[in-house]
Amino acid sequence: MMISFEHLVRLQRRRRTFFTSVAAASIALSLAGCLRDKQAPEISASVSEPGAVPQDGLHAQLESWGKRYSANPGEKTVSLGYAHALAALDQKGQAAAVLQTAAVKSPKDQEILAAYGKALVDTGDYNQALEVLARAHSPDQPDWHILSAQGIASDGVGLHERAQSFYLSALKIAPGDPGLLSNLGLSYALSKKLPEAERVLTEAAQNPKADPRVRQNLALVLALQGRFDNATQALRHDLSAADAAKNVADIRSMIAQPNTWDAIRGKSAAKDISVTSVARATPVPPAAESTDVQATAQ
Repeated sequence: MMISFEHLVRLQRRRRTFFTSVAAASIALSLAGCLRDKQAPEISASVSEPGAVPQDGLHAQLESWGKRYSANPGEKTVSLGYAHALAALDQKGQAAAVLQTAAVKSPKDQEILAAYGKALVDTGDYNQALEVLARAHSPDQPDWHILSAQGIASDGVGLHERAQSFYLSALKIAPGDPGLLSNLGLSYALSKKLPEAERVLTEAAQNPKADPRVRQNLALVLALQGRFDNATQALRHDLSAADAAKNVADIRSMIAQPNTWDAIRGKSAAKDISVTSVARATPVPPAAESTDVQATAQ
């Protein structure tokens, strides 16, 4: 799963860090809105990947799976299919509930536990997600997708160093994966390590498989360091010149607010670091207070 701006914004709503929630949300929505026309993939870290399926098709799938689930709640195949359909229509809380029932019925089934844990990340239940994901794979047979989800959940509760260890472990299994690198970069940003975040996100953005979310994240980290021209250039890969300029202007407006740069430089102490993506988290850490840090399901 990859962290995204949306996921980060969600995290910011749950815990206060060093950026203004409103500013974070406005930047996230602005960037996401511009990229929507470019057919950017779903910004989420969930069990669903709706892709280009029309809404009517998604509703039809939901109805079909719902009938099967009603006849056999908790059955593995039906539960996974129904949860996928629910999440595709943004009914993530219900998707998590469906998978919880399946997990209770099959408490040792790692595929169900993995799906349930990712669904909990989607709903922001990071502490519970960490408990479930820990049982979804084993140290002798680690799954890098689950490691990524564990990283997102760890970032979500403010355990950034722990999150980074999860991403680095995942990268040993899937070296160079742009989604993992993007998650790691955002985690560094949440730790206020902007140069390191830039280095990792630049590597991710150079991968031909990188999607627009990776370049969004890189642009924000560049802008947060005052390198607005470079930020605009990063966004131009996916946006028109006008849209890229507008997004960078939004970021400049955010960082012009009182205390923003003091916070970035670590001069302001974070407060109320209770639970939440990033892992990510919705503050706009230096990078966008997770943001599905896209964090997106893999």
